[in-house]
Amino acid sequence: MIKLMHRIGQSIFLRIERVLNGIFGPELNPFYHLGAIAYLMFWIVAGSGFYVYAFYDTGVEAAFNSVERLTREQWYLGGIMRSLHRYASDGILLAGILHMLRNFAFDRYRNFRWFSWFTGVALLWLVYIAGINGYWLVWDRLAQFLAVASAEWLDFLPIFSAPLARNFLELGSVNDRFFSLLSLIHIGVPLGTFGLIWIHTQRVPQAKTSPPKPLAIGLILSMIVLSLIHPALSQGHSDLNSVPFVLNLDWFYLWTFPLLYSWGAAKVWALSGGFTILVLLLPFLGGAKRGKGEYEITPVPSGHAVIARQGETILEAALRQGLNLPYVCRDGACGICKGKILKGTVDYGVYQKGVLTNIEKEEGKALFCCAKPLSDLEIESHDVGRFPIKTMRFRVQKMGRAAPDVMLLELRSERNEQMNFIAGQYIAVLLEDGTKRSYSIANAPHETDHLQLHIRLVKGGKFTSHVFNGMKEGDELQVEGPLGSFFLHEESHKPIIFMSGGCGFGSIKSMMEHAFKVGLNRPMTLYWGARTPEDFYLSDLPEKWQREHDNFKFIPVLSEPKPEHHWQGRTGLVHEAILQDYQQLNDYQVYACGSPEMVEAGRAPFIAKGLPEDQYFADKFLVACHIDPIVKVPESSGGDA
Repeated sequence: MIKLMHRIGQSIFLRIERVLNGIFGPELNPFYHLGAIAYLMFWIVAGSGFYVYAFYDTGVEAAFNSVERLTREQWYLGGIMRSLHRYASDGILLAGILHMLRNFAFDRYRNFRWFSWFTGVALLWLVYIAGINGYWLVWDRLAQFLAVASAEWLDFLPIFSAPLARNFLELGSVNDRFFSLLSLIHIGVPLGTFGLIWIHTQRVPQAKTSPPKPLAIGLILSMIVLSLIHPALSQGHSDLNSVPFVLNLDWFYLWTFPLLYSWGAAKVWALSGGFTILVLLLPFLGGAKRGKGEYEITPVPSGHAVIARQGETILEAALRQGLNLPYVCRDGACGICKGKILKGTVDYGVYQKGVLTNIEKEEGKALFCCAKPLSDLEIESHDVGRFPIKTMRFRVQKMGRAAPDVMLLELRSERNEQMNFIAGQYIAVLLEDGTKRSYSIANAPHETDHLQLHIRLVKGGKFTSHVFNGMKEGDELQVEGPLGSFFLHEESHKPIIFMSGGCGFGSIKSMMEHAFKVGLNRPMTLYWGARTPEDFYLSDLPEKWQREHDNFKFIPVLSEPKPEHHWQGRTGLVHEAILQDYQQLNDYQVYACGSPEMVEAGRAPFIAKGLPEDQYFADKFLVACHIDPIVKVPESSGGDA
């Protein structure tokens, strides 16, 4: 039954997400940020609540009058704040419920996740209680109905010496101190909710606590528009001498109250209590028993093994234990985390159809953000696990154009901190809208006082356009890193062929300068491919290396020479130049860094000439992800290469 519910839920969510991907794209798909949206709604509730509370007066008459005065006389701000408070409260509940339903549908609530599931259920109840309490504070006809209904609901429990409903029988039975108590509760419960939210998110490695900026702005603007079109209004002053019959209910919060009068308090308690108990038991129902419940994941060749708990994805286990694996979306939508399963079996999970093909699965590949181990695994990952990923703030110390469309940036930490890294790794620049842009670190690791980036202008690119047209020295950037598993394998004695395209030279530059620093004596040849001579933006540097180091050779390759270039060097595609120079590649290592097309163009022909597949190291520059329709893949498959 539970597996059937999972399949039905997955089908529903995947269809909705396919539509939303088409509208917003995977980066801004709200279903990929439900937890972060709930966080955003909480902060809107808190901010608007503080504003409204500044004008709120406690008292039987003062409560209603102060809220009305704020709503009517200060509609342009106070009224909007009241409406935002209402709609953001609904938003917390809606986002929280969808977040839990999605985790249930995708089977992300069992085993080690039981604690997050339990705290999630508790959070929903706290939000529900705070919302009901908030409606009481207005003390209009709706508040009167809720007060009486809640009292009758609680009176069913044999814990009160006198019926609570007696306090709302007639005028004068409610006093001013009652509203002071309500105000205290309405502040205390959200504070407890915030503490529990913090505990809830601490259990998730690198949890998203804020949605991308465009999504956040869109949600806030939508609620402001809704507040203007359909403002939250009081429903007439309360009158305990009469019974309200016509009310507008907030069905996000108040759907249980009509049931009190059609079912009775006993059945509503049974429904709410029984459903809560069932939901809390779900993590322990219907789960398959898989031996010890923990599996060892060993990256090859680094050997930095981690332990995956039952039901945990490869990426989650890696992030939790400091293993540096690349990723972006964590929802099977971008393919950045794709890697090879060398030994063992996995449940491939649910992902976008075009991100992982059947051919790639046959080759043993999987998406580490979705794949769950079903046995001990060996995965192909050259991450050395030496330096932790951290987020730091840098200032632009220097910037200068190396070519019309290439900018060199030098970044220095604001607090003179160091970001240690391996030559070949990259960083992610965090933009204000929550998205990331990744760039190779172009300086060698021994230059610890700065980071150098080589940034090529991308037509229509938001960040690169800013770099070339708006950025200035002294500007701040928030940077995450070090990232990536592209690095120089110094333990080998094989000759090295570097294949670079465009700004892929930055990563190669870091490796070369490190190799010269540590005295690497292996033969090294750099093939740098470009379209025009201007694209060899630092050609004097590898030419200098060639003069100073007998074990290094530089071969620039121009793909589109024109008569006015007067080019006398090699021409054609850069990987074809390598194939022309080497009849056999059995005893070589190849490091390729550049566009995905260049990297993939060289892979098959190099392997056909004898290059061992595990000796082809590549770093592809991914500018965008193509998203195909979403499908549900088989629940469990194996990879054993």
